[in-house]
Amino acid sequence: MYDIVIRNGLIVDGTGSEPVHGDVAIKDGLIAAVGKVEEKGAEEIDAKGQVVTPGFIDIHTHLDAQMGWDPDMTPVSWHGVTTALIGNCGMTFAPCRPEHRELLAGMMETVEDIPKDAILGGLAWDWEQYGEYLNSIERLGTAVNVAGLVGHAAIRYYVMGDRSFSEEGTEEEVAQMAAIVSKAIDDGAFGFSTNRFEPHKAPDGRSIPGTFAPASELEQISATVAPKGGLMQAVGADFKILEAIADKGSRVLFSYGTQPDEGAGTRSAQALDELCKGRDITAISHVRGSGFMFGLQSSLPARGETWRKLSVMDLAGRLEAINDPETCAKLVEEARESNSTQLPIGRVYYLGSGETPEYTNEVSLKEAAEAAGEHWSETFLRLSRESNGRGMFNFRMFSASFKEQANLFKSEHIYPGLGDAGAHVSQIMDAGWSSFMLSHWYRETKFYTLPQVIQKMTSGPARVVGLSDRGVLKQGMRADVNVIDIDNVAELQPELVNDFPGGAPRFIQRSKGFKATIVNGKMSVRDGELTGTRAGQVLRHSAA
Repeated sequence: MYDIVIRNGLIVDGTGSEPVHGDVAIKDGLIAAVGKVEEKGAEEIDAKGQVVTPGFIDIHTHLDAQMGWDPDMTPVSWHGVTTALIGNCGMTFAPCRPEHRELLAGMMETVEDIPKDAILGGLAWDWEQYGEYLNSIERLGTAVNVAGLVGHAAIRYYVMGDRSFSEEGTEEEVAQMAAIVSKAIDDGAFGFSTNRFEPHKAPDGRSIPGTFAPASELEQISATVAPKGGLMQAVGADFKILEAIADKGSRVLFSYGTQPDEGAGTRSAQALDELCKGRDITAISHVRGSGFMFGLQSSLPARGETWRKLSVMDLAGRLEAINDPETCAKLVEEARESNSTQLPIGRVYYLGSGETPEYTNEVSLKEAAEAAGEHWSETFLRLSRESNGRGMFNFRMFSASFKEQANLFKSEHIYPGLGDAGAHVSQIMDAGWSSFMLSHWYRETKFYTLPQVIQKMTSGPARVVGLSDRGVLKQGMRADVNVIDIDNVAELQPELVNDFPGGAPRFIQRSKGFKATIVNGKMSVRDGELTGTRAGQVLRHSAA
């Protein structure tokens, strides 16, 4: 008898091949059969009218800390993700000397908006080297598989101490860094990540270690990573740096985007295609506009004495205040001041008050206010009242134009999905990117076909990471599987909760349309709810 048999589904196997109707059988954590399955399963899932896919692979997360207190790894586990790549952007907690723990936690707070106190109190910190860190994660037990990169900032500080922020490493120090990376990969890391984005600062205001490292340092590390089949991940690196590390033979993954002006997406795609000629380079980008989310339940959009008083109230108090005409008049008066907000209101969009957020709304808050004959703050307050304080507003700092993002996505070298799960937790909520891929980029726009959109979230990212046993529905592969109501799958409205250690706030976002998510042959999500079974594994490069 099989453990699970999924029957009568439309099987989209992850390879890009045309879908076929049939069954999928699972036994001992593996896919045992695909096609017509006669034998029974201890558990049977009727997938008639549903789509059966491999589990999704999220290749840009910062769940490194959150796993310590949230082994369910929400929200990604609600959106069909069965494997998450951590350690992106040069930011990891290993290697780490005991006396450096507070500094690494502080850098993760200032760079990724993960509270330092939660990091220090929520993790075991029973490691020094990267392999020991993976062992510690393994003891947690998680709902999602974890693959890790070892970060440049931690390595550089481990080797060079305070000099790591601004000085070049000596020949011996760079050799030591390369040796640490080599050992980390031998112990299970899938590669190395680096960060050259100057605004990413340590608590003292200095750009994090590695930001200004010479290209030769990265080339030497890449020369170590390449023979081991590892991945080099980068953020903020220019094309010259990317070429240099790719030319050492490494696979390269980097964050990329485009501007909203006419034709920018096409130009960005063409530049990417030129960069990738003869090189194994992959870009990753947002699936929709992102940058900063706010509303009555979270951050407020304006400054002033009355706004400050409003900010220290809980949601109930804020609602009571904005229902008072005198208070509202003061809020609007203060918002009319020329320096009341730093937000470009013309790039802020209301997400609506329905079951699912209106991410494709093309009427900005500024335009909505003008149409109603209101100041933008009046519109903000009115919509907040109408939604009982739950309505959220999204500032599209990045990927502001769907049209230009679509033109960028025409490049075969780019993957949608820069969700940043686990990071910027009180500022954005993009972790539901996979559901948006299905609802918008497949169902609503038909930009991708069904086989294409599933390939972009399964076998494609599996190859980028270096996972040979996941991402395809085929006999002998690991049984990470989704059963999806493709006609209704979507993200639900984001909401602010205070469930981090110490009551720190974060945005979460549930989904609808996921009938089942199976991780390593175990039922992880059933009808959108976690089962409590945490069958995720720490995936190690040496065993992949």
